[in-house]
Amino acid sequence: MFTGIPVAALDFYEDLEADNSKAFWTAHKHVYDTAVREPMLALVDALGNEFGDAKVFRPYRDVRFSKDKTPYKTHQGAFVALRPGVGYYLQIDAAGLLAAGGFYHATPAQLGRYRAALDDDRRAAQLERIVGKLRRSGHDVDGDKLKTRPRGTAPDHPRLELLRHRSMTARAFFESPPWIDSPRTADEVRAVWRATRPLVEWAADTLGESE
Repeated sequence: MFTGIPVAALDFYEDLEADNSKAFWTAHKHVYDTAVREPMLALVDALGNEFGDAKVFRPYRDVRFSKDKTPYKTHQGAFVALRPGVGYYLQIDAAGLLAAGGFYHATPAQLGRYRAALDDDRRAAQLERIVGKLRRSGHDVDGDKLKTRPRGTAPDHPRLELLRHRSMTARAFFESPPWIDSPRTADEVRAVWRATRPLVEWAADTLGESE
């Protein structure tokens, strides 16, 4: 049963940011296990009946192709996938709690379907209404975007801003919320995921599978 995320989780990541070493990790792995991973597993389990099974990410960074060789992630993330790259996200780090939904990565095929949908008045209007409602309710809607416009797109395209997106997420961030160590955390995440569900489902229907 989920009872909350201990404040020790935030403290753990603050300390890990200061000392991202194997020695620190080995000495404090019991804190990660009990204050971070176990509560996160309980949280996504509490949300699973409504949203589906989540993947809780490993704490280790893939440093094979990175100049940054620090070995450990300074956050714990979890993801519920409706389609490849499309779904609900949750993260704990030193600053607090992030809950979000949308599409985080799109293959060329998926991106092509997204852009084609924005040339369809009905599908495009649906997305415009969804994004507008999310922004009015205080959610931050953003993502990775082209600096100019997709190749072949007219400069006066009526939905140019949406077409520039290569990913799109709606999110809410809670900075060190006083309720993080209580069951209310599940309610807050659930509320954000419910609010972002129209965007997630629109993206899942539009982008489809990765190929």
